[in-house]
Amino acid sequence: MRIKLPHAPYIARKIANDLFKSGFIKFKSGTEPIVAVAQDILYADINKERALEERVKELLEQNENEIDFMQVDRKSMFWLIKKKLAKDFGVMLAYDDRYSSLSHEILQRLWKENLIDYSVSENRVKNLIYSAIESYLKQYESIEDIVADRLDNYKKKLIPGTDEYDLIFERLYEEELSKRGMI
Repeated sequence: MRIKLPHAPYIARKIANDLFKSGFIKFKSGTEPIVAVAQDILYADINKERALEERVKELLEQNENEIDFMQVDRKSMFWLIKKKLAKDFGVMLAYDDRYSSLSHEILQRLWKENLIDYSVSENRVKNLIYSAIESYLKQYESIEDIVADRLDNYKKKLIPGTDEYDLIFERLYEEELSKRGMI
């Protein structure tokens, strides 16, 4: 599953919480620097993929006449071009490989910046970070559904897309994450 920009702060917090709860990782400066590093790396990865997708869209627009003439499926062509250019942009399209790489990058930066210390194998810590990313992504859709149901039954009728709706959605979303120990 794809990491979306609004979820990066929540994933970063989940990573920090899971590392803290593990019992075999010592934090040298609290959780906030850990969250900041993880969030920074996640944002950079998301932005690389966005840049790739923008380039693919540009190429599709430049060749729109030929695509229409040959009756090529635009979605399939988008994926083929994205696949072809991914390496040039440093984007891994296989999510398992991508999350593993992100986990390794987060761990390396935490260690190099002297934010954590651990007495177990590097692989065990990396797997903990990977699990935090994966478990968040598996649960966020069900959490969004629960929040949407709660908003439908909310005492005041809210209009989706308004600032008030978005603020209450975010508050309820964070409540659900907190109930599940994800933040």
